[in-house]
Amino acid sequence: MSFPLSRPRRMRASEFSRRLMREHRLDVSDLILPVFVHELDQVTPVASMQGVERLSIEALVRKAEQAMIAGIPAMVLFPVTAPEAKSLDAAAAYEENGLAQRAIRAIKSRFPDMGVITDVALDPYTSHGQDGLINEAGYVMNDETVEVLVAQALSHAFAGADVVAPSDMMDGRIGAIREALEQENFVNTQILAYSAKYASALYGPFRDAVDVQIAGGGHRKGYQQDWRNTRESMREVFEDLEQGADIVMIKPALSYLDVITHVREAVDVPVAAYHVSGEYSMIKAAAERGWIDHDAVALEQLTAIK
Repeated sequence: MSFPLSRPRRMRASEFSRRLMREHRLDVSDLILPVFVHELDQVTPVASMQGVERLSIEALVRKAEQAMIAGIPAMVLFPVTAPEAKSLDAAAAYEENGLAQRAIRAIKSRFPDMGVITDVALDPYTSHGQDGLINEAGYVMNDETVEVLVAQALSHAFAGADVVAPSDMMDGRIGAIREALEQENFVNTQILAYSAKYASALYGPFRDAVDVQIAGGGHRKGYQQDWRNTRESMREVFEDLEQGADIVMIKPALSYLDVITHVREAVDVPVAAYHVSGEYSMIKAAAERGWIDHDAVALEQLTAIK
């Protein structure tokens, strides 16, 4: 006994109709390019992230040109600081001529239309590797850290950053940064809030790239979110929006597609999703062994996030 083909089956039979029916399309305009910049006058590969390099400022400008030609609208900068730039008070984070600040100016002076997003966090600048200032007991102090984060965000805005992206997960930092930006007349400087940022095991290659290790084998579970929780993330999203965030982000992305969906349904602001280093490196490693089709899997995952 034969059965008539269903309408979806008929529509899937031809390439032209499959294209017409696609609900989601990934475009280069959906992408932000993460880049790592260091003080050395050379390019060095990141061992745990195939195809990713730490760039000199000169090489960073060349990368910005490539991104412009490709049509990528924005880059996000991550500084790889020298040991002498790390301290207990993270003072190098807001130096006028610090690494991140010089990198911002170098890109914007050459390519003013390239969107520059900056990481606002202290872990590249603390000698202990935590994302905030610590007391004698090693506890990360929220309010004292926020003061430094505000100074860091302002230094990025003065250097020409279009978007500051606090990734530290301190309470109240979005409101404090927004207020400081308004006071300094940076009314159009956007805030991309890492709102749902989980204490994930998928960040290892990134920490290798920025050369950050937490002293004594510590962790960030006291301020990053428990990856088992969804409602907690929604609360963080709403709090960041109330404090003045322009964009909210979920990190990691692929492991938390349900959270992305919940956030998208609940808010009417742009929602960003961070396909993190561990997610990226797993594709690279599996493709290197011939287990998967690299480009097909990468596009499938990014489209799933979209």
